[in-house]
Amino acid sequence: MTINQIRNYFVEQHAAKNYVVDKTGVSTLELVGASFCADEPSIFGELNHEYIQHELDWYLSESLNVNDIPGKVPQIWKSVATPDGLINSNYGYLVFGKGNYDQYSAVLNELVVSPNSRRAVTIYTRPTMHSDWCKGGMSDFICTNAVQYLIRDGKIHCVVQMRSNDIIFGYRNDYAWQKFVLDLLVSNYNHKLNRDLIAGDITWQVGSLHVYERHYGFIEKYAQENNI
Repeated sequence: MTINQIRNYFVEQHAAKNYVVDKTGVSTLELVGASFCADEPSIFGELNHEYIQHELDWYLSESLNVNDIPGKVPQIWKSVATPDGLINSNYGYLVFGKGNYDQYSAVLNELVVSPNSRRAVTIYTRPTMHSDWCKGGMSDFICTNAVQYLIRDGKIHCVVQMRSNDIIFGYRNDYAWQKFVLDLLVSNYNHKLNRDLIAGDITWQVGSLHVYERHYGFIEKYAQENNI
């Protein structure tokens, strides 16, 4: 599937009123077991480039406190953090942090040593997440499970595997992060080996790809603008 096919799926599901009630009792539209080529940076709505840069800067700081996000801290981050602002899901820490095994370096080294490898994987979540998600009053069960990198046909491809993804704001920001890491990996790989590989496909796989009721207007606006 492509991003456009994902859009059309949710337009059709909304028109048919095929809603699912989530754990909080809120109506959602959902696609279970989604798999598609992430060939666009947004599914519905426009990118907020300023916030994307703020989140990227925070990720690269590796801070596990949402109060360190530059600018105004989004309510969604405040709502999942402890009263002091602590969370689990700083993706920069999970990928680059020494305290989480510096997985980026491991992936880069794996591809340098074994270009055809299937072992170049960054693992975001962990078994202790079953209890870590609610420690100290937080509600932050890491959404990304793992990301795999594969060199094929002169390109470095990545497969993003998620347990849960909101397609309005979640996808946009997660895509920006994954594109940043992929581009960095391509650059560093080429520098180390004096190669000229390019970034390949980003395949997005999600257990629950969903839209919350409060965001149905994005779908309606898209359908209206495209006479669907």
